[in-house]
Amino acid sequence: GGDALIAPFPSTGNTDIFIFYFVLLRLFDDLYKCVGCNSVEKKIYVNLNYTVPCVRLLNATHQIGCQSHLSGNVGVLHVLESEENLDWVLHSGLTPPYLVILESSLFTRSIMMKLKNGSSRVAGVAVVTPNANPSQGTSPHTSCPNENTGVYTENYDPTMARCNVTVWNPLGTGLSYEEFDFPIFAMKEDNDTQVIRQCYMDHNRAGNGSTPQYPLCAMQLYSHMSAVTDTATCMRRNNINFSLSPEMVCDPLSDFNVWASTRPLNNTAKGHKEGESVVLAAARLDSRSFFFDIAPGAESGVSGFVALLAAAHALRNATQEAPPPRNILYAFFHGETFDYIGSSRMVYDMEKNNFAVDLDNIHSVLEVGQVGLHAESRLWLHSDPVSRKNSSVNEESAASGLNVSVEEPGFSQPLPPSSFQRFLRARPIPGVVIEDHRSAFTNSFYESMYDNAEYLNISYPPDLTPDEQLEYVTDTAKALTEVATVVARTLYIQAGGAESRLGSINADPQMVTRILYGFLVRSNNSWFQQLIPSDLVSHLTDRPTNFYVGVAQQPGKPTLLVQYLLANLTGIVVSDTCFNNCVFVLLPQMYSYLWVQGAAPPNSTERVGFCMRSAARLSKALSPAFDLHEYTSKDYSTWTESRWKTIKGRIFLVASHELEMLTLGVGVGVLLTSLMLTYIMSSKADILFSSGREPANATY
Repeated sequence: GGDALIAPFPSTGNTDIFIFYFVLLRLFDDLYKCVGCNSVEKKIYVNLNYTVPCVRLLNATHQIGCQSHLSGNVGVLHVLESEENLDWVLHSGLTPPYLVILESSLFTRSIMMKLKNGSSRVAGVAVVTPNANPSQGTSPHTSCPNENTGVYTENYDPTMARCNVTVWNPLGTGLSYEEFDFPIFAMKEDNDTQVIRQCYMDHNRAGNGSTPQYPLCAMQLYSHMSAVTDTATCMRRNNINFSLSPEMVCDPLSDFNVWASTRPLNNTAKGHKEGESVVLAAARLDSRSFFFDIAPGAESGVSGFVALLAAAHALRNATQEAPPPRNILYAFFHGETFDYIGSSRMVYDMEKNNFAVDLDNIHSVLEVGQVGLHAESRLWLHSDPVSRKNSSVNEESAASGLNVSVEEPGFSQPLPPSSFQRFLRARPIPGVVIEDHRSAFTNSFYESMYDNAEYLNISYPPDLTPDEQLEYVTDTAKALTEVATVVARTLYIQAGGAESRLGSINADPQMVTRILYGFLVRSNNSWFQQLIPSDLVSHLTDRPTNFYVGVAQQPGKPTLLVQYLLANLTGIVVSDTCFNNCVFVLLPQMYSYLWVQGAAPPNSTERVGFCMRSAARLSKALSPAFDLHEYTSKDYSTWTESRWKTIKGRIFLVASHELEMLTLGVGVGVLLTSLMLTYIMSSKADILFSSGREPANATY
């Protein structure tokens, strides 16, 4: 038995060779472990904690946005101090390419287009977002939003097409719709930016006109995008299957619309409802900015849908106690920023009898747009010149006793960018759009990262706790409450309700201030927690909500929050003890049933959940172009978002090119020397490791 165990080991000098290689392998293994333990990478690189990129989007004709190379873009840091300082980056600097650090005040179209045109010397751009809004207004959106997919075309009314009469967003630079072949990231004004500035000052800032000496501070940005060219190209590549798990390169922008009605509609029986007349009350959910994960949309989106939510709550009792002849359908459209994705989908579904009602059931439309009341306490009723001729459009302001007035512009102009335009493309339906601007937007930061709570003047006394801030009624909430009251009363009249009941229809300022706080300050608050199920609590955050539409096939966070808010504000509690009662209740096709976790009683940590019965539902907000496979459509939105694998940024010190070449040369020399020594030792092993041959008859 002993001989069998020893037999595999050689009994000659080769034993020493085996031991030598074994020791060598152990040394390499220990070296590898040592490198891992000491985190050499962490000693070389400083990773940036908060980076939000500009991503690539595509439509039927082209691509917009930004991207890096597959391995990331590396450039020597240069903090741009003024537009005149661009010459160093574009011409005179001796160590290109440069990664430019921009203060937000320098993030202008003029500077960005110069960097784009000199992109061979530009590795990327990092924009430092300030803690306070700039004094001057700016909008990276176009001056004529959604100009190609609204109702005003060469076929409908060429004189009003393409903002020929009114330029709605005069501050629009169109920067969000440019293509850049280098990455552009947003960074918070925090410790990371201080480290970057200090690194730049210590290593890169030249004094007295001299050239900075190596090592230099550099940055690497990763944001490689998979899709290229246009939507038709990327969707075609999605369908190429060379493996069992094909790799997708882009996804359609999509989410879900939220809708409800004052009287339940049978959602199982789709299409026309005989004898049903519906007033459509609409608002948009989404927003965007240059950077995909920063889209607060306070004025452009939130002000409108919060006013409509509060109006729906104000109408709950009135429509139950004295139901008007017509039904009111609340609709919150998603993806409107990108050529009216949500509203065009609902119109398409109505035309195809795939919705609870059809277009013949629509009596009129009232849409709530931007109603932050920046300029003055005045609302404007915008209507289309065609539908304005229809006498069924009711223009009652219902603003008596309030501090807000409602007027018409007083001259002929097209509708502002609005979901209502998609309904007018299908039918000449009467309707109005309520805005806080008479002609051009009063919103100075339309579709910008600065369209936030600060811009709506939402602020709190400094000594309040988060729960106290939640309950504090701000001046903005008071003003928006009056807007919601006007909307609710107007809807009640439009639905055929009695004017004598208008005085009892009033929005709740406490409700409005809570909703504003939840969406624009922090969604992770005690009130929102009560209104959602426990599995959605993880979606709540301590920062403002991002209203970018996204590409998820499941409802996004804003969609779910609005759905549960709408259900709680318009529905009734039907059970407080058993989850099964919420699921197996009768007539599920007429109502939706949502279980929420509720609040914890005093002196208890156990929440008391309950079931809400309401008419709040979700419907798909995916452009019909993707169902029809018409990726070059001129009638529907064709926007897609490129996929990516890695989004990150880091800084490090980079050596001169000469030193890098010297290091490479030394490394290659060491490698060749080690190979040569290994060869020599292997060929002379019998001599180097000979210890005398043992006798053949040796026993142990």
